[in-house]
Amino acid sequence: MRSFLFVGDSMTIGCPGDFTWRYRMWQHLEAGSEPYEIVGPRTALYDPTTAAATSDAYAAEDFPAAARRHLAGWGEGWLHMAPAIRETVDATGANTLLVSLGLIDLGFYTNATQTAANLDLFLTEARAANPHIAIVIHPVIPNVRAERDAPFAAECTRFNELLAKTVADRGEPRSPLLLATPHPTYDIHTDTYDGTHPGPTGEHKLAMAFADAMRQAWGTGTQLPDAMGTLAAR
Repeated sequence: MRSFLFVGDSMTIGCPGDFTWRYRMWQHLEAGSEPYEIVGPRTALYDPTTAAATSDAYAAEDFPAAARRHLAGWGEGWLHMAPAIRETVDATGANTLLVSLGLIDLGFYTNATQTAANLDLFLTEARAANPHIAIVIHPVIPNVRAERDAPFAAECTRFNELLAKTVADRGEPRSPLLLATPHPTYDIHTDTYDGTHPGPTGEHKLAMAFADAMRQAWGTGTQLPDAMGTLAAR
């Protein structure tokens, strides 16, 4: 049985009133026939009014507490998750990581080369906890800052190149490593509410990227319907 751990930054943890792409992935997993669980040490959303992860005000009331578990944090990146992942995998028994990190690193903490070094450490630490762990990583989606900050945009591009090389170099049969392909129509102007954080369509498209990567590589689950055709209700 797959034990999924969502690892991410502000795009993954979400704020009060968000569904989150974690919710969209949970819907997808629920629709399938394969047994699974979602694990993680945290469940809350980030609340800007308290500047902390203190909210449980998800937009979807049907999102069960057990499925809300994650390892995501506002302002946290590869820099923060690399030292935490071994202990988290040990404690939760996670065997499949769905990871969306990097934008916050490049925006505030590290350049592309330094961020790639933290990615490499993350992989080493995760495999130290579980040598058979499977990992899916989404590339960085440059946000609105990249449109006015050319050096930042270049760092995003460079990191994604280093990420692809790392995935190619460090994949191994006992611990598969996948690079998700961003949804081809993801648009920060229409799929986010502020140029960075996903709105409903963006949430669907992020979940689709992870689901499609697992389905194509491992035969896990079924194809998610396109976000544009499934948002009448949510």
